[in-house]
Amino acid sequence: MYNLVEVEKLGKPAVALCNVGFGADARSAAVVKGNPALRTVLERVPCEATDGESIERGVAEVIEEVIRALTVPLGEEEWEEALARVAAWKPGEARGVVYRGTLEEVNRYFYRMGWTDGFPVVPPTVRAVEEMLRGTDLPADHVVAHLPPRMGKATVEKIAVNAVMAGALPTHLPVIIAAVEALVDPDAWFGTYQVSTGSWAPFVVVNGPVRRDIGLNCGSGALSPGNIANAAIGRALSLVIRNIGGARPGIEDMGVLGNPGKWSMVVGEWEEESPWPPLHVEEGFSSEQSAVSVIFMNTFVQVLGYGSEPEDLLRGFTYNVPPAKKNATAALLVPPHLARILAQAGWQKPDVVDFIWRYTQVPAYQHPDWVRARRLGERHTRIGAVEAHVAVQVLSRKEVLRVVVVGGPGNVVGIVLGGGIMPARWVTRQIALPRKWGRLVTRYRGMVPRIR
Repeated sequence: MYNLVEVEKLGKPAVALCNVGFGADARSAAVVKGNPALRTVLERVPCEATDGESIERGVAEVIEEVIRALTVPLGEEEWEEALARVAAWKPGEARGVVYRGTLEEVNRYFYRMGWTDGFPVVPPTVRAVEEMLRGTDLPADHVVAHLPPRMGKATVEKIAVNAVMAGALPTHLPVIIAAVEALVDPDAWFGTYQVSTGSWAPFVVVNGPVRRDIGLNCGSGALSPGNIANAAIGRALSLVIRNIGGARPGIEDMGVLGNPGKWSMVVGEWEEESPWPPLHVEEGFSSEQSAVSVIFMNTFVQVLGYGSEPEDLLRGFTYNVPPAKKNATAALLVPPHLARILAQAGWQKPDVVDFIWRYTQVPAYQHPDWVRARRLGERHTRIGAVEAHVAVQVLSRKEVLRVVVVGGPGNVVGIVLGGGIMPARWVTRQIALPRKWGRLVTRYRGMVPRIR
């Protein structure tokens, strides 16, 4: 759609031909790029079809409509519909008091307006937002980012509003702001992964002293519900993406199946129990600094260890990476006691990464590039020339694999896989703490679960 808008700017008529399931998405994209009246013709060719006959049949059914759309001027009714789409919804535009009512009434209103993730929210009252803003020294109107797909203006105040709604504490706000900054780094490819059919979600790793200050869970069940820091930071980020960025399911966010990780996928690295340097130190920060690292994931696999020897542990990773993940970004989640087994045998984080990259292999016929090359008759290409049962590497870039020490006792390792479309990379940002951080931490230190 973006390209078609540019074509029309050159004075050439353009029409979008897209699958019927993507009609709302196409119209939203046209609004974002400033041409809400760009015509869209909907066809029913199966998405990403490779069957020539079904493609030709589907196009033939709508070719006359395409011709009309290219040759007949826009009517008054079409212009009115286009202007209505512009006025209907702008991300993050609501300000001040937008509703008064009971807790139940507020939640029903927010839900009808599409401002929630389906769960009840904490009403973002003026007082609650002011308290949340104690978590940063940035001005409330400071613009942290312009968030795709609808380029909403993510000011500090708007981020704070969504943090309140998520049930976050003011001590969580610096982490959330840093995560938003990481999202819009070009290396994260947020604009692609957030709206893709592949159902990606942000995976967030927190490092540094801030983990202890906010009580982030780095041990058993770090990815499970129950800890306010892990849960609320991830949920706040999800609400920011939805309410400010404007990624609405089935309209801009076209994930085919969706992803439960969109609610919250946040962990802290258990640095105190790790035999290796933490992630943020690997990324160039000092151990005294706090930082947040982000990739977009769409697959999380927990693997029962194949044994307690180093190679057995690592094979648990290599045998469980899907063949379609050649451009993956990945986090290899290693509980501390298993990390120590590896370290005592002389393995460092780069050695683990090199092993996974080198030995993650599948028979060629399982690799999507091989299947594609053979279908197109491209046996002269590197992978097309390989025989079907010859082992080929799955992962193309080892520099996007990271080892994160997290989790509790047990012979289980984890794989968080992202990437796959664009050559995304890990993005790390420093967490900026307010001047009165110590006082704020003291105020909210008691907010930790007590299991009896």
